[in-house]
Amino acid sequence: MPEKNAALKDARILLVDDNAANLDVLCTLLEAEGYDLALAPDGPLALKIASRTRPDLILLDVVMPGMDGYDVCRQLKTDPDLRPIPVLFISARDRLEDVVSGFRAGGVDYVTKPFRDEEVLARVETHLRLERQNRELTAKNRALEEEIARREKLENRLSMIAQRETERWGLEGFVGRSATVRRIFDDVQLLRENPSTSVLIQGESGTGKELIARAIHFGSPRREFPFVPVNCASMPRELAESLLFGHVKGAFTGADADRAGYFEMAHEGTLFLDELGEMPLELQAVLLRVLEDGQIWRVGAREGHQVDVRVVAATNADLQRRIQETAFRQDLYFRIARFTVTAPPLRQRREDIPLLTRHFLQILAAEMGREAPDLSPQALARLQDYPFPGNVRELKNVVERALLENRGAEVQLHHLHLIGADLPSATTPPATGELVTLEENERRHIQKVLEATGWRVRGPDGAALILGIPESTLRGRLGKLGIQRPSAR
Repeated sequence: MPEKNAALKDARILLVDDNAANLDVLCTLLEAEGYDLALAPDGPLALKIASRTRPDLILLDVVMPGMDGYDVCRQLKTDPDLRPIPVLFISARDRLEDVVSGFRAGGVDYVTKPFRDEEVLARVETHLRLERQNRELTAKNRALEEEIARREKLENRLSMIAQRETERWGLEGFVGRSATVRRIFDDVQLLRENPSTSVLIQGESGTGKELIARAIHFGSPRREFPFVPVNCASMPRELAESLLFGHVKGAFTGADADRAGYFEMAHEGTLFLDELGEMPLELQAVLLRVLEDGQIWRVGAREGHQVDVRVVAATNADLQRRIQETAFRQDLYFRIARFTVTAPPLRQRREDIPLLTRHFLQILAAEMGREAPDLSPQALARLQDYPFPGNVRELKNVVERALLENRGAEVQLHHLHLIGADLPSATTPPATGELVTLEENERRHIQKVLEATGWRVRGPDGAALILGIPESTLRGRLGKLGIQRPSAR
């Protein structure tokens, strides 16, 4: 019996009887089993104690002065908080009508006096277990109802977000009429109709590679599921595998709970791997395996599980050159580059600059709560002559700053802050005519921009904004290219 009661050792029982001898017998019996007891010699006091202590079960005598047990039980059942407490009548009255009256009053059992100890203990334990199971079931049902309501709310919210995202990231978001842009439109439409094909998007920083990826996702059947963007260059090398595939509790120091990785988050949706060329070589082998069999293994897990994810990758690096340098796996390249899309630099589609500029003027002015201003012919001509090393992202930043300064008036030439206007584009050879690697050209270009900005990375006049890349990406490139600020003399 003690083993049976171990799970119920914290149960509180209220004993109600006007006979002190009866209370003493019940106390001796139930205390020996480890129950926590409260005593009441009459009905009114029993109601007060029940309201204050919320017992798990009540043993209630029937015949008491003033308020009998039936009245006490009926009063208990009028209180929503006390109604779930099981009431066991225990009385010398053994007529059938008395038992029926007990059940009609709301009791769950009826024990007659004189009783046997084993009978009382068995019934008490049975009803305590039933009460606890009912309480747990009620809590689970409540939690389930809350979870259903939460998910319905989330689904409604995600549905609205998906609708807005579909509108925002449709092909109309990739503005242009040039032949190269029309070719991109055709590619995106084809990929929307084939939602399982992996994609590699190539192009310089700021050309709209993520915009293309989002257009592919939100125009496909996967649009109802997550689009998860991941910057491979900003992932800490030692945590990259955990971030991508998740980990189990205790897999490494600090892993205090199970964690889903980006692949699981993107299940049935799209995982966008930006700056794929910066992924560590050892992680590329793991990624290749996942792409081949669709099975992921959390770090520290003993078994894997399947995921359904479309991988869209983007890079501004020359992956063919990195393959030759053994910095990128050729088999991974062929697995991801099932279909390639090239995002052209803005200097190769200058005819789109007027359209893009007006597009940004309209959407940015609307965000500021004002009408889109006109653009002076001189300002437009200046934009069309500028090489835009930061591509479309840089154009957007230039337009945004112009709107901050012009205060609703026509955008003039002096509103355009083209700090790097005198700098060569990322693909312009050095003035000496020497032939250098793309990496060296990139190093020189970044260094020139840093020198022009006084080595400021952040801010409206910082190098990151001029180059049209995130600050974290620029800092990563500085380390990779070995660019250091000269020490002051």
